[in-house]
Amino acid sequence: MPRDERWAAIASHAPNIAATCGNYLDQVAVVLRPSSVKSIDQALRLFCSWLIDADPTVASVAGIGRRHIEDYKLVLARSETHRGTPLKPTTIRLRLGMLRVFFERLIEWDHPDAPLRNPILSFDLPKLDEPLPKFLDDEQAAAFMAAAKRLDPLRRLVIEMLARTGMRVGEFCALASDAVTVLGDETVWLRVPVGKLHNDRYIPLHPILIELLEAWRAHARPGPSEWLITNAKGRPLDRHSVSRMVARCARIAGIGHVHPHQLRHTLATQAVNRGMSLEAIAALLGHKSPRMTMVYARIADRTVADQYYNVAEAVEALYDANPALPGDIDPRAMARLHAEHHRLLGNGYCTRPAALGCEFEAVCERCAHYQTGPEFIPILTRQRDHATDHGQHDRADLYTDLINRAQGA
Repeated sequence: MPRDERWAAIASHAPNIAATCGNYLDQVAVVLRPSSVKSIDQALRLFCSWLIDADPTVASVAGIGRRHIEDYKLVLARSETHRGTPLKPTTIRLRLGMLRVFFERLIEWDHPDAPLRNPILSFDLPKLDEPLPKFLDDEQAAAFMAAAKRLDPLRRLVIEMLARTGMRVGEFCALASDAVTVLGDETVWLRVPVGKLHNDRYIPLHPILIELLEAWRAHARPGPSEWLITNAKGRPLDRHSVSRMVARCARIAGIGHVHPHQLRHTLATQAVNRGMSLEAIAALLGHKSPRMTMVYARIADRTVADQYYNVAEAVEALYDANPALPGDIDPRAMARLHAEHHRLLGNGYCTRPAALGCEFEAVCERCAHYQTGPEFIPILTRQRDHATDHGQHDRADLYTDLINRAQGA
């Protein structure tokens, strides 16, 4: 059973639930980091505290049902942080996800207090957006690094270390005193300790960092320590002090708030933009999965850029061709249409395209009641000649017959 006093109220109202949660926390503490166990503890405690108030009749984890989860989802959606802002979808997903794994593990372990089925479905977890990492563009990065040169040796060393190595804050703060080493061809390497992904790695140490590290040691005169970089009192740095240093540098640079992890994203983005392979970036940043590194390829995909510009050139050529607009008139086209489509009629012209049929073509002239005479021979002759000149042989034959009828009238 959890011995934290914050579990006391839960243990007094629902001892079986508290005991099951305590057993689970003991098990996960064997395989997970303390920070992860702390997060799980909080998720379980908040849920159980709500549960004993919402439904005091539930005395065991096995008694937790679907309706409890649906009610708790609504509670989370309406909850606020200590700052009065709504919980973020990431927080809600994290808490529900930890509860879902809790139920799943109890079922897998055949725990006597396990529910018959997991009351939390994958559908219950909020769908999260996948925004690209926040990074500094080249202009901002240049201003930020210029501002770092105005800081004291320790703060500048911290800023330069993070910006030039891409280390996570936790990794940086945990650098051991013997982290700097020389291997092979006298290249200086930095051994990054086991961190978030349970792996350590070696990364090349930039010459500027070597100089800054030596300058800081000469300035600070630190005594023996198990840490590579410490504060003025010889104590290891923590993520909060590092965050304050980065924020101060950003204020001097005039680029707004900057978080230490943005420096990691910035280095990765700069590397992709300048042709570094994804495999090398993954090794530099300590990524286990290619999917983690591919995020930066989405920011600066050179293949997409190159193909886009190639297509853009072809499209621009199309736009530069100056095609005729609907209101524009091509004199040559109009002359061709005039020659092909105009048909001389008794009192005007027919402009029907030759390709289109017309059931009314010469309808009157073909009618049995149509009468003509010698006085119409001039216009009939013109119509015949016009049809002949334009290859309209059927019409020419028609007008020849009409002329003969007019002459015999």
